[in-house]
Amino acid sequence: MVESVWSILPPIITIVLALATKEVYMSLLIGIFSGALLYTNFNVIEAVMTMFDVLADKVGGNVNILVFLVILGIIVAAITRSGATRAYGEWAAENIKGRRSAMLLTAVLGIVIFIDDYFNCLTVGTVMRPITDKFKISRAKLAYIIDATAAPICILAPVSSWAAAVGSSLPEGSEIDGFALFLQTIPFNLYALLTMAFMVFIIASQRDVFSMAAYVKKNQEHFIVPKEYRDSEEEAPLGNGRIIDLILPLLVLIAACVYGMLYTGGINEGKTIADAFADCDSSKGLVFGSFTAFVFTALLYLPRRVISFKSFCETFVQGFKAMTPANLILCFAWTLSGICSDKYLNLGGYVGMLVSANTDVVMFLPVIFFVVAIILAFATGTSWGTFGILIPIAVAVIGPNDVNMLSITVAAILSGAVGGDHASPISDTTILASAGAQCSHLDHVSTQIPYVLIVASASFVGYMVDGYTMNGWYGLVAATVILAVVMAIICAKVKPVDVDH
Repeated sequence: MVESVWSILPPIITIVLALATKEVYMSLLIGIFSGALLYTNFNVIEAVMTMFDVLADKVGGNVNILVFLVILGIIVAAITRSGATRAYGEWAAENIKGRRSAMLLTAVLGIVIFIDDYFNCLTVGTVMRPITDKFKISRAKLAYIIDATAAPICILAPVSSWAAAVGSSLPEGSEIDGFALFLQTIPFNLYALLTMAFMVFIIASQRDVFSMAAYVKKNQEHFIVPKEYRDSEEEAPLGNGRIIDLILPLLVLIAACVYGMLYTGGINEGKTIADAFADCDSSKGLVFGSFTAFVFTALLYLPRRVISFKSFCETFVQGFKAMTPANLILCFAWTLSGICSDKYLNLGGYVGMLVSANTDVVMFLPVIFFVVAIILAFATGTSWGTFGILIPIAVAVIGPNDVNMLSITVAAILSGAVGGDHASPISDTTILASAGAQCSHLDHVSTQIPYVLIVASASFVGYMVDGYTMNGWYGLVAATVILAVVMAIICAKVKPVDVDH
């Protein structure tokens, strides 16, 4: 069962069940247990033991992310209870003119916060959700905008946790400058570039298609707050907070998280900013930043009596409850990823073996790696794990001397990894985009998948052209033309849905 075709069964079971039943927690649990059964050759007792061994290992290894989410939930609850969010919403209603402006502002904020995708998802959601709710913008639409500017902008930004992860994926002794290679992939990362272009088109044209259009129409008639987030919505503001009481904690949060990453990367030891980001522990940096912002928020609110001490303490439970859905899904998704890892079923090893055995035709390498990356990221829910598996294979197949083909192929891997991650219901970034927007997770997945397929199809053509011409710029032009044609068809066939009133 290990490193065989059977290793792909657990993520397939999870995804099919989740989409069919709309019950993501049970689907993940069944997928995890099925993987444990395969690993233990259907020994039920050993399967249960293995399942909880993997869960403990994954939760322990990612505890900083869970703590970061809880502290951020507490900060958000405190800001809401202080009345600062209400003041911000009232200001936005007067100064932001319509749905399109609110969505464009959301996209701009997502692009600006390029340091880390986790931080991006939750910060953008926290800041923009009160505004988008005012204009009855569907939570699914908000989650799509957040997701479209999280991983895509991080995989294009040289100074980000993702750039560091790509550089660290190169095999030891390859004598390739990981940072230089990453820079060369940026203009050829078709999925990331075209996703942001398509998102801007959707917002500017006010047109939506497939299931997203239905969600947008439904929310315009009657705005829907998902049932798992209704309790947090009912907490009425108690304080006399102003807009500054929202802005200052968020600015401190951003600054402290960035500094925390730089600190863990050795900025105080004389390293450059780029080197510090490359060597940083982003999860520790996020915990440091969130705790610093939490302390700052308490010192900002309590002496000025913006909120009472009792009310501030009550936000601990409120914040934890608000982040429970995201934390639970993340724990299960990490466990499923662990069952499929090289220590257990080794799904990545099986896929790597298939790729290594079918790379004889150089001209098809970019599109082969792109498709395999999408499938692997979709099945495992991890883009980092995907390019961590496939980049060493690409280097081994192409070699370090053909810099042009290596750059295009690695760009295709990164592109496919982000695309598969976007479509996967068990991806941590997708889960956090749902949490940031406080949107039902499966609503976000089902509305985003058609948009992922549109952009991925254009990218597929682009990488076919890349391989045929051995020129990444031709592929970029071809993919852009394909997407432009699709946009023109949408404009001609679809009436504006998300219109301003």
